[in-house]
Amino acid sequence: MTQLQTFQANSVAKTTSSATDTQKILAGRLFDPYKLQLLPSQTITVSKSTGLILTVGSTSENDTRTLASDEIIDLRHLTILPGFVDAHVHFFLHSYGETSWNDQTTKESLVERTIRATVHARKTLMAGFTTVRDLGTEGAEDADISLRKCLSGPSPLIPGPRYFCANRAIVCTGSYGPKSSLHKNQDGVEGIVGAEIADGVDECIRATRRQIGAGADWIKIYADYRFRSRMDGISPGISGAPLPTFGESELQGMINTAHSLSIKVAAHACNANTIATLLKLGVDSIEHGSTLIPHPESLMRLICATSSTIWVPTLAVSYYQVQLSGGKDPRANQAWKIVSEMFRHALAMGMDNIACGGDTGAFPHGENALEMKLMVRLGADWRKVLKWATLGGWECIRPMGWETSHDINGGYGMPLGDNDHRFGCLRPGWAADLVGVKGDFEEDFEATVDTVHFVMKAGRIYKKDGKDLA
Repeated sequence: MTQLQTFQANSVAKTTSSATDTQKILAGRLFDPYKLQLLPSQTITVSKSTGLILTVGSTSENDTRTLASDEIIDLRHLTILPGFVDAHVHFFLHSYGETSWNDQTTKESLVERTIRATVHARKTLMAGFTTVRDLGTEGAEDADISLRKCLSGPSPLIPGPRYFCANRAIVCTGSYGPKSSLHKNQDGVEGIVGAEIADGVDECIRATRRQIGAGADWIKIYADYRFRSRMDGISPGISGAPLPTFGESELQGMINTAHSLSIKVAAHACNANTIATLLKLGVDSIEHGSTLIPHPESLMRLICATSSTIWVPTLAVSYYQVQLSGGKDPRANQAWKIVSEMFRHALAMGMDNIACGGDTGAFPHGENALEMKLMVRLGADWRKVLKWATLGGWECIRPMGWETSHDINGGYGMPLGDNDHRFGCLRPGWAADLVGVKGDFEEDFEATVDTVHFVMKAGRIYKKDGKDLA
């Protein structure tokens, strides 16, 4: 037996609970992301005290004999899945259809933005998303670290998903907003910057260490960006082009430093050369990944070949920009055309190192499932999409060196917190994060994924019979 298998067995043993502590969920069908199958008539036993799954198996006559018991939840009319995972959100932003990014960062106070974030967390959970990765506070400083505390523990202060955060993100001088219309050479407006600015290897390493020390789960790098945005109106092609922000040595310094501290790195990247460099340096996830090169399949081959790097295509944000303009914004139309083509190439190559993340925040929170819907519309098998939105989220977000650290901690009896547990699959020892939907994925994927009747996170029920309980 391997160390990991030993730890898994010990985890289940430690969660064996008294009858009053357990709860059984009877599922009409259960989605297994490993097998890509819907298994009929399954019973899931969870521990309410630990928030972990104890057993999963076929429903027996004994399971149905005591349906009146408070310890049995009859969801045989629903399909039960692992809680959905959105691997790219921004809780401190709200829809650009309401307020532009510039106005949010420069005109909304930190207090307002934080209160909004708590609302966004609740909407996300009630939509069936029990885990998210927030890739930058976008000028809201370190508020994500405190929000994570409020969302965590057996009795969280506010309802919301498991929350992994990337703190301030890292950019270079001159590349990111907000940009002053009066002081052209100034980064930020009235001291507000959308991310932490760092230049040169030493500063990049220092910023990485500072953010990890502040409590970041991830490091987010803007590896390229619309650097020459002030050319807009004069030369739109130049202003919208994704240009490299950091040199290879700077990227290497940030990635190596984060990895040495057991922290993964996500990179905003749309430029083909930048993506190729990031893959060579061992980046953990590529966000967006759209490119203007004539043959996008060559880029897809690179990402596909680097199975340790996860691609988060963020289709939803590009699609939303088209809808927001009513199809009248040529740049938005072009961006959607490119990312759609990239995704179709990925499907044709059989790429599987994908996670669902829509860049939620640019479009409304609670509508996180838009990313899954678009994947299916573009030709993806709905079973694969459900895998990318569950187990794929775990494979993307899971902490670096998870197996080793958990074997050590489990062996020494160290307590485990919310973000220590596995999620994204319903198996013994995994987090009791469940979502129940009504409908048939094969008949109508979009209507089914939107009809969330049941939500459980860490063994606690937050939605039942379609009604919010928190």
